[in-house]
Amino acid sequence: MVLLSLTASHRELDLDALERLSTGSSSVGRVVVGTCGPVAGAVVISTCNRFELYLDVDAPLSGDSVRHATRHVAELVAHSSGVTGEVAARSFTVRTGPEVTEHLFAVASGLDAMVVGEREIAGQVKRALEEAREQETTSKTLELLFQTASRTSKRVGTQTELGAAGRSVVALGLDLAERELPPWDATRAVLIGTGSYAGASVAALRARGCADIRVYSQSGRAATFAQSHDVQPVDSLVEALADADLVVSCSGARGRALAVRTDQQAAEPHDERLADLVAGNYGGPTTLPHLTSDGAPEASLGHVLDAAALVRARERAADRAGDEPEPRPLVILDLALHRDVDPGVADVEGVLLYDLATLKAHAPAVARDVVAQAQDIVDAAAHRFEETRLGREADAAVVALFDEAEVRVRAEVADVVARLTAELAARGEPAPQDADVDLVARDVRKRVHAELHDRIVAVRARATAEARAAEAALVQDAEALTAEASAQRDAGSAARR
Repeated sequence: MVLLSLTASHRELDLDALERLSTGSSSVGRVVVGTCGPVAGAVVISTCNRFELYLDVDAPLSGDSVRHATRHVAELVAHSSGVTGEVAARSFTVRTGPEVTEHLFAVASGLDAMVVGEREIAGQVKRALEEAREQETTSKTLELLFQTASRTSKRVGTQTELGAAGRSVVALGLDLAERELPPWDATRAVLIGTGSYAGASVAALRARGCADIRVYSQSGRAATFAQSHDVQPVDSLVEALADADLVVSCSGARGRALAVRTDQQAAEPHDERLADLVAGNYGGPTTLPHLTSDGAPEASLGHVLDAAALVRARERAADRAGDEPEPRPLVILDLALHRDVDPGVADVEGVLLYDLATLKAHAPAVARDVVAQAQDIVDAAAHRFEETRLGREADAAVVALFDEAEVRVRAEVADVVARLTAELAARGEPAPQDADVDLVARDVRKRVHAELHDRIVAVRARATAEARAAEAALVQDAEALTAEASAQRDAGSAARR
């Protein structure tokens, strides 16, 4: 078994490119396992600032096979996201072996987050594994890898100050927004979406003293979410916006053809491309949108909140204000990678829009000693996991030795029992009983296994060394492949400028 990961995150790509790449990511793991024979398991992490695919490959890998596997997976990602295979391939950072473990543990612990120390990512890593289980794409090795990553994240959270300050994308957004808001106990907030970020937003708002929180959802889950979080559901987004000071949008519905254009009308979820992909229909004209020269879809995906709806809401707010000079300003936080909010909203009078790109630019630094302490925990956990994993790789060689020893044991026991039987017969005594044969077998097996000890140690050491050498070579190949992709990205960016 070889661990292979393909990563695209805010560190390697701008958020627009990452958004295109991760569209339709929910089906990728299932398709990769279903179409790539050597892939025994796959887990996909797709969040507001990363798209990562972790693979358990049941085959020897060389530099050429890593390149082939990367290209094959990139083609599948391309089909589900609407970019070209070339664009997808050069978007990934490729890791193999121990680098996969080190990276996932760092991600789960918040060390690779847009806001270093963010705790939401730990839950996202757990949910990625749960989704892989539901889709039946995980494997024993990936189960152990992700479970250990979650335990490592908990240790970082309890043994360091990295997560003590409640650092998160949500917290950073609220920190920026509060400069333009009334006091928190007088702020009226509207949430768009009912996922994990919505739950985190409710908690963060309440911690600041905001009590007037309403929730809107096109999927019809607002009432259920409102009941479980003790907030108020709303049916009309425009009506709610007319009375709001703050909007936190985190539905991630863009890309599922959901749009808010009027108070009464919302499109139904429509995802023919993913259905086609799962069915294996990669080619036809209805599967993919037309692409631009850099691999982006020509037609923009629908936004949950567009400028027209917001203008209507602001007009209603102005009507309600009556003789007042102008309605209160509206601050919008768009926390969805797929841009719930139309960027044109920023041009509406009296509206301030903060999206992920803005938050990324304002992400605060973390004290070096805190990061170093967390990194030490991650490194130690990754080392232990790799030692255990390599030990399991060597177990096959050890099992073969024991199988060989068992053949020898049976032969020697048969020989001893035959001689004993002959001696007893010569003295006119009955043949050995089952208890006598079991005693002989125990003695022979103990002696043979004792003689095996030195051979087992040598075989395990040799197998571990060979696995390390092979993975070291794969790491070099992966680094070369990533460097090549990075150079292509830089060349593409220069050409567009």
